[in-house]
Amino acid sequence: MYASSECYFGINFNPLSKPQDVAYTLLPNMAYFEFLPVEKHHEEAAPCNGVSDQNCIKEEEKENLETVDLVDVKLGHYYELVVTTFTGLYRYRVGDILMVTGFHNNAPQFRFMHRRNVVLSIDTDKTNEEDLLNAVTQAKLLLDPLGFLLIEYTSYADTSSIPGHYVLFWELKTKVKK
Repeated sequence: MYASSECYFGINFNPLSKPQDVAYTLLPNMAYFEFLPVEKHHEEAAPCNGVSDQNCIKEEEKENLETVDLVDVKLGHYYELVVTTFTGLYRYRVGDILMVTGFHNNAPQFRFMHRRNVVLSIDTDKTNEEDLLNAVTQAKLLLDPLGFLLIEYTSYADTSSIPGHYVLFWELKTKVKK
């Protein structure tokens, strides 16, 4: 499942896929989804065109980028997710950077790449969410031979001791034996 506190976004139709192959199909009955095109290296800022202004740039600074509807996304392209919910959020920029990886029937499937501007930080060390996700994905490969599935994880920067360190919490489940 792909969700946040704002709403549910989508589901993974292949829950036993390898971590690097997980893709979510967005559910259009949960919210209205729009997408801001993002450059491959995720450095592109989005315009202030009625979308919440976090991380946005002014029109005079850059050509106006238009949002793309769910049905118009292109395979292999990167997008920042924008949602309008039935509970009152209007064109809210979630901050998630997604890549279109394929289609389920005609519905686009997305791989979560990272969240824009999220960083774990201890002193001068800065770790973005994409690097954390890559580390967890690699470490998760060690769980497979032990018969465990990684269900969820979270992390924080623990500075209560010197040197500071990152703490990861993993929710594990044993695989069902057939």
